[in-house]
Amino acid sequence: MMDQFLTKLKDKFRNSDDLFLQEEEILDVPVLLIGFKTLIDFTKTKMILQKYIDNAITSKKTIGELLNEIGEVTEKDVERAVSSIMTGKLLIVIKNHKKFVAMEPVPKMLNRAIEPPTNENVLQGPLASFNEDIETNIGLIRKQINSSNIRAESFSLGPEQKTKLSMLYFDGQVDKKLVEEIRASIEKNQAREINNLQDLAKVLGFSGWSIVSRLTTTELPSETVPFLRRGRVALFIDRYPFALILPCFLWDMFVLENDRNYPIPLMASIRMVRIIGILVTLILPALYVALVAVNPEVLRIELALSIAQSREAIPYPALIEILLMLVVLELIIEATVRLPSTIGPTITMVGGIILGQAVVEAKLVSTLLIIILAATTVANSTLVGIQNSLAVRFFKYVMVILASIYGVLGILGGIVLISAYLASIETFGISYLHMNYEKEGTKYG
Repeated sequence: MMDQFLTKLKDKFRNSDDLFLQEEEILDVPVLLIGFKTLIDFTKTKMILQKYIDNAITSKKTIGELLNEIGEVTEKDVERAVSSIMTGKLLIVIKNHKKFVAMEPVPKMLNRAIEPPTNENVLQGPLASFNEDIETNIGLIRKQINSSNIRAESFSLGPEQKTKLSMLYFDGQVDKKLVEEIRASIEKNQAREINNLQDLAKVLGFSGWSIVSRLTTTELPSETVPFLRRGRVALFIDRYPFALILPCFLWDMFVLENDRNYPIPLMASIRMVRIIGILVTLILPALYVALVAVNPEVLRIELALSIAQSREAIPYPALIEILLMLVVLELIIEATVRLPSTIGPTITMVGGIILGQAVVEAKLVSTLLIIILAATTVANSTLVGIQNSLAVRFFKYVMVILASIYGVLGILGGIVLISAYLASIETFGISYLHMNYEKEGTKYG
């Protein structure tokens, strides 16, 4: 029977050259050690195993007692054995027996060290950021918040490719109903694989077509801990170097915990700048189209003449003009993100300065439009979170199209439409527009 078990196990990994199978003897009983040499530090693991054996010899333990001490003794099951090997455990298979042991080995150091954040700049505050290892991330949280009330629950999702997911919350601060709903959603979808955040959204029951993200992402423990203190829930996915915060609110676009390192007037001013940033991003391009193409009578005569002079000999209507430049700007931003950091700034300079100057001199767009697009791009970058910035960039196009049809009235209608959409978003029954969500004496937001 055991030979059949080994045959099936070898067949599962028949093309895996990094799998080792080594015959050994433990207390004069022949065993087979199986694991991935790319995941296990075999030399150090064998030293630990030898200490167990020496202790067993001294204490005159049987092979069964020794194996129970090493790890979980399991009846032969190919799927469970494969899962154990894939998660980096060392399999000790007892020859001519129906059982095997999955031992926690010394893993190879495959994770990077704790480093400063790469996507979120910190001006005054801790520089440690999350990495791809869940246990390291949870350790960073426990180091930041010295409390026995932090709870960490782990789940394993996926039929074959098991993905580890951990849920952290502050017991006594979090709404228990929220934790139960998140836990129920995860347990109900444990058969789903998680390869990206869209898969996670489906596991949590969110629509994949939602423009606004239901998850606030941060790579900073110093930002995650205040969320936990306010009753939020943090999710960590294996191989993802950031925390996912639930529920997500509109106010998260404008608030950073790092802001509290400044005096209150400066903190309020910084947050006001971010609010102005989202308004400029949404309204300024649409206002240009509305005042140039639909409602020029709203402008003072001097300003109207100045704009008309800047658009002299421009062959396109205002809508085509602004959409053309917005698409070019999106291409420049995307290229800057994807290119290596050594040549990214060069492309930005070529696209932003040389190309902008060239299209103005060629009379393809007006100089006023270049100013508006530059201001819009800078304003959009003031928001907290890349996913929030992307959502606002999408809404910007909706506003421009409505302004081209209805003018200033279209801008007002666009703001109402976007506000109605944001008001319709809920995360486990909690509205996206909550500023301070109070439940059982606890504030959220």
